[in-house]
Amino acid sequence: MAKTRLTADELARNFADLHPPLDRNQALAEAARCLFCWDAPCMRACPTGIDVPGFIRQILHGDAAGAAETIFRENILGGSCARACPTEVLCEGVCVDQVLKRRPVEIARLQRYATDHAAERGLWFGEPGPDTGRRVAVVGGGPAGLACAHELRVLGHAAVVFEARDVPGGLNTMGLANYKVTRQFALSEVEPVARMGMEIRLESPVDAAGLKGLLDEYDAVFLGVGLGSTYELGIPGEDLPGVMEALDFIFQMHFGVLTDCEVGTRVAVIGGGNTAVDVATGAVRLGAERTTMLYRRTSDIMSAFRYEYDLA
Repeated sequence: MAKTRLTADELARNFADLHPPLDRNQALAEAARCLFCWDAPCMRACPTGIDVPGFIRQILHGDAAGAAETIFRENILGGSCARACPTEVLCEGVCVDQVLKRRPVEIARLQRYATDHAAERGLWFGEPGPDTGRRVAVVGGGPAGLACAHELRVLGHAAVVFEARDVPGGLNTMGLANYKVTRQFALSEVEPVARMGMEIRLESPVDAAGLKGLLDEYDAVFLGVGLGSTYELGIPGEDLPGVMEALDFIFQMHFGVLTDCEVGTRVAVIGGGNTAVDVATGAVRLGAERTTMLYRRTSDIMSAFRYEYDLA
């Protein structure tokens, strides 16, 4: 492999926002399309239970800050989710307009409008509860660990987050295609969460022996270690130069300068999941002349979401 042959301007265009933000007028027009359903399917489809009709109504009435509070009350990483959540198979996928064969309300972009509004103004809506005297160790500083630590602080418990890497954020910071969520944005979303008073210890991996020590020292331990490395294929040649693990390929696009990223002229991606799609589209955006996904079964049973497959 070699460094990308594309210029900085070409890379900037290729890695621009997948779904650009709405301006105020666009947000108001989109919010007005919502039917504000009773027992809304979109709310039931949201894994975090955000009051979708509620925050859209707040946007429609000019209260973007209130909409952000409604979102963050259920999901402290609502900005990242607005950018990367598979809404096509969740809230937007069950929108009544979708059922009626119309374009669904763009819930994700409305959520981004509200959360960006709050972030740009330095608004934050959480505060620690009264001190309970209890301490909890949180192993893993990714979305699950940060959400747990935040909730512990709301309840008044002390929380110490142990993160193996030198930056917090986990998947949001390092593992998503950066035309969806940039490292800079993901870290900016961690900052107000950290201000809740939790302690975040970076470069602090926890092994089995360390876990036993935590159980002795803390009142409780939460494990939010995320996904490990991808499986090895067990075939000759997989350790040759030019063979790269999927997340390592994505990492370079977050932690390096795009013009220094390595990519082959012809790229083969083995796998059919969402990460494989992110790698394939990343390779194309870095300037690979030909990118091929290799999957052992048929396309109709690939684990990647259909809209991700179509994007690739």
